[in-house]
Amino acid sequence: MYQDKTLTCRECGNEFVFTASEQQFYADKGFQNEPSRCPACRAARRAANGQNRNAERVMYDVICDGCGKPTQVPFQPRGDRPVYCRDCYDKQRAARF
Repeated sequence: MYQDKTLTCRECGNEFVFTASEQQFYADKGFQNEPSRCPACRAARRAANGQNRNAERVMYDVICDGCGKPTQVPFQPRGDRPVYCRDCYDKQRAARF
């Protein structure tokens, strides 16, 4: 049913083959459009978009407003809202729902 197609990458301008099996995969996933970038450019784009995923997260030392224990949070507190440790946060969340 599907046949290999030669497409042109919109990023680098090189031609690449959109294989019959790739076309079947796209159809199975319900994708409407053919790929506009070659596999190398797609991989480079994914790598560039995900470059911060592996960066180490900065943690901030704070004192929990619920129990007074020292803890760390992944955001810099502004001082206008309470900051909780994991246990107190879970209790606060459970109380709301």
